[in-house]
Amino acid sequence: MVTALCKNKSVLPMPNQTELDRALEAPATPEQASGEETSFGELLSQFEQTHPEKQENSAEGREATVVSVSGESVFLDIGQKIEGRLPLTAFQDKSGQTNVQPGQKLKVNISGRDEEGYYKLSLLHIEQPKDWSALETAFQEKRTIAGRVTGLIKGGVTVDVGTRAFMPASRSGTRDAADLAKLVGQEIECRVIKLDKDDDDVVVDRRAILEEQAKVARESRYNELQEGQVVHATVRSLVDYAAYLDIGGIDGMLHVSEMSYGRINKPADVLSIGQQVDVQILKVDRSRKKVSLGMKQLQKDPWVGAAERYHVGDRIHGKVSRVADFGAFVELEPGLDGLIHLSEMSWSKKVRKPSDVVKPGETVEVVVLAVKPEDKRVSLGLKQALGDPWEDAEKKYPVGATVEAPVISLTKFGAFVQLDEHIEGMIHVGDISNDKRINHPQDELKVGQVVRAQVLEFDRERRRLRLGMKQLIPTASDEYIAEHKEGDTVTGRVADVARNRATVELGEGVLAYCPLAEKEAREEKSASAPRATDVSALSSMLAAKWKSGPAGQASQETKGGKEVLKAGQVRSFKIARLDAEKKRIDLEMVVT
Repeated sequence: MVTALCKNKSVLPMPNQTELDRALEAPATPEQASGEETSFGELLSQFEQTHPEKQENSAEGREATVVSVSGESVFLDIGQKIEGRLPLTAFQDKSGQTNVQPGQKLKVNISGRDEEGYYKLSLLHIEQPKDWSALETAFQEKRTIAGRVTGLIKGGVTVDVGTRAFMPASRSGTRDAADLAKLVGQEIECRVIKLDKDDDDVVVDRRAILEEQAKVARESRYNELQEGQVVHATVRSLVDYAAYLDIGGIDGMLHVSEMSYGRINKPADVLSIGQQVDVQILKVDRSRKKVSLGMKQLQKDPWVGAAERYHVGDRIHGKVSRVADFGAFVELEPGLDGLIHLSEMSWSKKVRKPSDVVKPGETVEVVVLAVKPEDKRVSLGLKQALGDPWEDAEKKYPVGATVEAPVISLTKFGAFVQLDEHIEGMIHVGDISNDKRINHPQDELKVGQVVRAQVLEFDRERRRLRLGMKQLIPTASDEYIAEHKEGDTVTGRVADVARNRATVELGEGVLAYCPLAEKEAREEKSASAPRATDVSALSSMLAAKWKSGPAGQASQETKGGKEVLKAGQVRSFKIARLDAEKKRIDLEMVVT
């Protein structure tokens, strides 16, 4: 009887003794209670009805109807007292959209029960070979077939593909033993890679199917991606310059510069492996299979509205983010940096490199000099925040004032001294000494030496202050001017006769000037200039001098009744003007 029953029920596995014992011990049905005998076949039928998961799933599967969609699960009527359940993700397409409605008919297989008692189902996508010949055809044509993982064994798992098959762990498509164990009870797609009918040896491969599916999915995914599209991604790996993200089966690169408008040193500062983020597709290179991603594009651009937040002349605080050769960048807000150019760091100090003035991480007060959002530029000034020292400098250093200051640098044309923290003065090489000619300031001065000087010129617009040392050393002219007054008659030697004045030496190192009328200047210059020797004229002159005697000599020293000045003459003069500040003496010629 049992044998006949098994033949008629060829698709049913034989229940084990324990399960039959439980069935026999079960409460009697009303018919049993009335004294009717129950046969073994009836008990087996009851077991089938109460344990549908023990029925072998047919190649065609069983038909199920979607009852409801709730949360993350889809509930289906499988013709039993208890409903079956599938995860909602089983109905998602490649774009993540779910398309399942109540009343929809599906083919499913039963794979057991879950913790809440619902039947665990799997969708049936492909056929399972019904006999050995179908298995051979699938092997020869390399078809994809359906199988159900039935258990773990050494080196892999057993798979029911109409007959018992072996799938090596290396061909399972799993990464470790834990993932391999999760396959037990699941419906899988595989391919027969070895078939030996004599030894009843069947080996299947799931990994090749997964790789092919992944390749197809990647190709499809590349075609789906569009620049500007926002996608959900998972961080797969991090390197120094970028992060690689999984965007639905393909990898995209998120460069560190595209992570935030603010400065990021390395991706690990803002991302971690496994983290899920939204990113924007910046570029898709389908020929090279490369996708560039951006994350900051989904954030608010700090440069938008910058002109309304920052105005020329505003005094603001910021942190120095980095220092370059030409200046320092100051973070005004995340993603918005302003630049302090090297020339805007000090009013007078010769700054050779920004790091001499500011350091990264230092908080500084700056003044906004220019705002250009279209160029993403804000120009800042550090020295302006300190105040312009030249505004009050003229009161502190008026022309004629005497100052003392150290020499800070020497150049070929002069020496620079530090009057205060922000103002320098320059002593020209010609204003260092009265006594001798100096070729280079280093002949008389050295860096660090404190000198006394007089303010000679103050130029506010050019921010230049000229000093002189020799002006504070008394000269022979100073002493002479101090001992004389205007109107005094003095004696001097004519040193030179120029176009409209004569230079007169009143004493050693004391020179004065005697103005001449233009006509007199020409006559006196002509008289003092040497002439070419004319023998005939010289003979006539000597003859005339011989005849005229002393009177002829006197006629050579006067012109029209006026005496002629000549270089080397000692004459009397009257002091017309004395200028002690300019050390100048003007004379008038005394006619005798």
